[in-house]
Amino acid sequence: MAPRVVVLISGTGSNLQALIDAIAAGSLKAEIPLVISNRSKVFGLERAEKAGIPTKVLALKPYTIAGKSRIQYDADLAQLIVAAKPDLVVLAGFMHILSPTFLEQFPTTPLINLHPALPGQFDGARAIERAFEAYQNGEIKHTGIMVHRVIQEVDGGEPLLVEQVEIKPEDDLVALQERIHSVEHVLLVRGAALVLEQEAAKKCNSTSA
Repeated sequence: MAPRVVVLISGTGSNLQALIDAIAAGSLKAEIPLVISNRSKVFGLERAEKAGIPTKVLALKPYTIAGKSRIQYDADLAQLIVAAKPDLVVLAGFMHILSPTFLEQFPTTPLINLHPALPGQFDGARAIERAFEAYQNGEIKHTGIMVHRVIQEVDGGEPLLVEQVEIKPEDDLVALQERIHSVEHVLLVRGAALVLEQEAAKKCNSTSA
């Protein structure tokens, strides 16, 4: 049975598509039993549905309107994922900061995130825009991408894979974004494969011990 990878998205889902394509090509030995979005009517949901992958939308706004807490939202989100029995949870452009309430539900299941910046640089939102501004101000010479483990600190988890991305003098923001996204699609697949290999090795070692 292939490892189960639950993917969380918030937008167009181009990184989700990279995972779907890698699975279809056999370069990522996994299956995606569920895609969850915190926003409805995003293209990422259409990508999943086209690939025959079940989807769920769990938006925060209805919770806020009903007077429910963010903790309740995170608990419900975690339960949706737990019910899918994942071997790995991938945050692929998921634009929510996850609370300890959420993370506590996954003591052994790995969670990874893709962030378009190098470790310790431009944590949080608008990372590409901030890197481009820093380059224009002469503060940096290049930017990068990392796949990292998810912890409570935003983009502060252990980096698993890191790759530098060149910023060219002739770049505008769109050109830089396109270059970063093309590298992201490769790095996320590699990161997912790496973690699944690590998890398989752990199970093998525990079985033989």
